[in-house]
Amino acid sequence: MIKYLLYKTGYALLTLFGVITVIFFLFTVLPGDPARLMLDQNENSEQIAIIKKKYGFDQPISKQYLYYLNDLSFISFHSTNPDDYTHLTDGKYSAVKLFTIGSTTTVLKAPYLRESFQKNGKKVTQVIGDTLPNTVVLAISAIVIAIIIGIILGIISALYKDTWLDRLIALVSTLGMSLPSFFAAILFAWVFGFLLHKYTHLDMTGSLYEVDDFGEGKYIKWKNLILPAIVLGIRPLGVVIQLMRNSLLEVLSQDYIRTARAKGLSEIRIIRKHALKNSLNPVVTAISGWFASMLAGAVFVEYIFGWNGLGKEVVEALNTLDLPVIMGSVLVIATTFVIINILVDIIYAYLDPKIRLS
Repeated sequence: MIKYLLYKTGYALLTLFGVITVIFFLFTVLPGDPARLMLDQNENSEQIAIIKKKYGFDQPISKQYLYYLNDLSFISFHSTNPDDYTHLTDGKYSAVKLFTIGSTTTVLKAPYLRESFQKNGKKVTQVIGDTLPNTVVLAISAIVIAIIIGIILGIISALYKDTWLDRLIALVSTLGMSLPSFFAAILFAWVFGFLLHKYTHLDMTGSLYEVDDFGEGKYIKWKNLILPAIVLGIRPLGVVIQLMRNSLLEVLSQDYIRTARAKGLSEIRIIRKHALKNSLNPVVTAISGWFASMLAGAVFVEYIFGWNGLGKEVVEALNTLDLPVIMGSVLVIATTFVIINILVDIIYAYLDPKIRLS
């Protein structure tokens, strides 16, 4: 098992290294001078030169790439020269000095995602820290909705196989899987937030935290979570319905289910005690992957509903070409994908020794 863990950890690190490399070169080759983007319309040649030197933009691409890797690494190397980009400047990040050899200091630190171009030098980690919890709340709410409703409808569809109710649920499932999130978000916001606002009391836009009328503080407004959570959960809901239906039908055809029926057990008890648990495996597999993808899939949903999450932040950063925020957000989402997939693989390996052996 230890060998398997080391293999998966090494695979994850290589994957993240590839993601970091693609992110850096993808956004580095974009047209436009990063220094001018930071200064907006107030730039002059002297200010541009200062910004380029401060952030290493005056260096060759290969050296900028090494700077980026050095910023993201937990163990990094820094120059004692105060004019060098890698000099340990105050306020850049907290670091624990390990040792110094010549003019190079080795430190232990948290990954540094640099500073926003458009938020007065605000750290990208702070920008992500302010928005990511809202996205996590939205993703968890959406996945809970998909699991509960999907399992219930999947069971009903299996029990009433080939009836009009089964076909109706299949239609709902197909629409859910094929409906684009951005279109569903616009449709739900218009119908339930505008046309039926008198009855639903739901708003077209709104985030988890709202500022009171007097501007004295924030308060949680849970009803703003309803529409974006439902929209974000529609696609996994369709998948869960189909997986639950097919898996339950397969389990109900097994010999031990026939034995339970022969003993006179009621259909409800057979499903609750014997069939349900064994038919949940493919659902758990699908949900583990969907939760990670929701962090990325929430981009348009958050933007349309005005939900102040990481997805909305990414869209705004794209509009203003705030490259550090875009790069940091994509890296966080990719890291989440990798970590969740690795954890799922480890759980499967723990439960099934054949996976470890393979």
